[in-house]
Amino acid sequence: MSKTPDILCIGAVLWDIIGRHDHEMERGHDRPGRITRVPGGVAMNIAMALQAYGMTPALLTAIGRDAEGDELLRACAGMGMVTDHIHRPDDLPTDRYMAIEGRNGLIAAIADAHSLEQAGDAILAPMTSALSGWTGLVALDGNLTVDLLTQIAADAAFAKADLRLAPASPGKAERLRPFLAHPTATLYVNLEEAGLLLDTTFTDSATAATALLAQGLHRALVTNGAEAASLAMGNKLLTFTPPKVQVKRITGAGDTFMAAHISAEAKGATPEAALQNAMTATATYISGDSY
Repeated sequence: MSKTPDILCIGAVLWDIIGRHDHEMERGHDRPGRITRVPGGVAMNIAMALQAYGMTPALLTAIGRDAEGDELLRACAGMGMVTDHIHRPDDLPTDRYMAIEGRNGLIAAIADAHSLEQAGDAILAPMTSALSGWTGLVALDGNLTVDLLTQIAADAAFAKADLRLAPASPGKAERLRPFLAHPTATLYVNLEEAGLLLDTTFTDSATAATALLAQGLHRALVTNGAEAASLAMGNKLLTFTPPKVQVKRITGAGDTFMAAHISAEAKGATPEAALQNAMTATATYISGDSY
């Protein structure tokens, strides 16, 4: 019998191919390092972190029926994810993400989530069947198309859900604009993504989070690398500076922050404690040595 999920993770579940060099890199550099292939994608990264915190996530995504897809599905199930609701198209390959990282951060990355985009609303079919009437937590990422995200923002099936949104990358931040007026949406963005959403530039997280609320957003969490992160909701504004650590990995840091915050709140943490927990968990993650 399938486990009952605590949260739905909707979006990219794919293979992460990450090349890392231990020193600083610049464009055009050819350096020795390590290359890993691990399960990834924003929805998957969030789900893995949530599972590590004791929660049971269900995945709503598209995974191809190729050998890579079968392997990925086994990996998801092996980590305790609920995989019953995953869409398995016959004619689409399993998606991939490729990144190069140095000590100075992300050098370049390419996200190939075309199968997820082409699958469209087929990934949401369980919301009208097995998961009909869901009012719990939903983690949603910006790898979905603008049309599908717009559909979800207006969909009665999600109207009472506790929506948690991640843009996936700065290039996809603008896709989440339909949720600025959603009554339950919490948006997790960095400073650059906040600026892209509102077509402006911010110098600090507090100003950015406040500006997002002014546009009608229910709740905003804005990070700014090693600088202060802020949460804005109602009349409350919280700002905390993360611990100082040596950065050893980047990919998945934002997903770790989001998952740690969701998990802390699910366990009853106060807004202050949940934000501090998320920053501490992210500092531990980025200072770690392996994916």
